Amino acid sequence: MNETSNKLSVKTDKDKAVAPAPAWHPFEELRREIDRLFDDGNWLKPFRGEFPGFARVGMKVPAVDIVEHDTAFEITVDLPGYDSKDVSVTLRNSNVVIKGEKSEEKQDKAKDYYLKERQYGAFERSFAVPETVDTAKVDAAFRNGVLTVTLPKSEAAQAPEQKVEVKAA
Repeated sequence: MNETSNKLSVKTDKDKAVAPAPAWHPFEELRREIDRLFDDGNWLKPFRGEFPGFARVGMKVPAVDIVEHDTAFEITVDLPGYDSKDVSVTLRNSNVVIKGEKSEEKQDKAKDYYLKERQYGAFERSFAVPETVDTAKVDAAFRNGVLTVTLPKSEAAQAPEQKVEVKAA
């Protein structure tokens, strides 16, 4: 009789091969989440609802910068491809309203084909005007596709700060 056939084989925890735990890479997980967010486009839904003209023709919401200087507020809007005649700036109900409307038509005729395309887009942005602005002196300038709206502060708003002494009671 074979002795090996009568022996019972028992394995202990020491004999088992344990796979190493996978390394934790928190930044890799963060990168995957950010990629997923931008890939599915859900983060754009609020903007598409607010500016429906842009979603239809593939135009994007114009970039806007608002800066406060000592003497004025300055709104800068990037409008590449627009002309000054396509843009309007108005003051309405304590707001500055910037509108833009652009339509484009392109025709291409050749011997064996005829192509005609039309594109239309519009936007309107509104910003609250602070009470410190002198609305009679608001200025707008358009140069090289950039609209700059200057909202000068009133004389009282430009007055230097006055330090008030705190007295012990």
